[in-house]
Amino acid sequence: MNNSIALKSILTKEIQRFVRIWVQTLVPPAITISLYFIIFGSLIGSRIGQMGGFDYMSFIVPGLIMMSVITNSYSNVASSFFSAKWQRNVEEMLVAPVPNWVIVTGYVGGGMARGMLVGFIVTLVSLLFVDIQIHNIWVIIATVSLTSATFALGGLINAIFAGSFDDISIIPTFVLTPLTYLGGVFYSISLLPDFWQGVSQINPIVYMVNAFRYGFLGISDVSITTAFAVIGIFIVSLFAIAMTLISKGIGLRT
Repeated sequence: MNNSIALKSILTKEIQRFVRIWVQTLVPPAITISLYFIIFGSLIGSRIGQMGGFDYMSFIVPGLIMMSVITNSYSNVASSFFSAKWQRNVEEMLVAPVPNWVIVTGYVGGGMARGMLVGFIVTLVSLLFVDIQIHNIWVIIATVSLTSATFALGGLINAIFAGSFDDISIIPTFVLTPLTYLGGVFYSISLLPDFWQGVSQINPIVYMVNAFRYGFLGISDVSITTAFAVIGIFIVSLFAIAMTLISKGIGLRT
């Protein structure tokens, strides 16, 4: 019972945190994605034509939605947990009779909530530009849930290691953004030469974007089974790392 109360408290706090400042957390992604649709979809897309048997606008919609989910799931936990660490609130949780998995799950749940809410908002915005079709709703739900959990865990680990607020932006800028843009959001990796197709398969975001695109359009550059296996491996690995770091107090205790 105490664990459920603690989990609910952390999760509620995290959700209220980004909802309270919704103008900063929910509106900007909708505006940014609208610009992507206008520039890449309407202007450039009309020159590209079809990709994967679909018009270019329809092809990039799943990738743009997934991009917003990834970014917001990651940034929500990274900024929130580091703020708690900087204000020494984390120390109170560490000495409280609360299991570490509750702390991890609570923060990750908050990141997932923001990521999926932003994804839903972006989906609604996309309806202004293209008619969305759904091939498999369960694949869509599973992919967006698992992907948001993966990057929420990544954001938590980033916050644990971060020594300043500037460190929070290093991973998104130099790792997350390049991987996202090279993850098949705007193109099919089947268009790449064989060598670069092989390189792309090292990028985990390729599997997430393609699984999500399969849920909408029924097409994918990778095996769906492989995609879910890759995502599952990352979730288990990142969760284990987060639990180890918190249990040992690495980056948390001074």
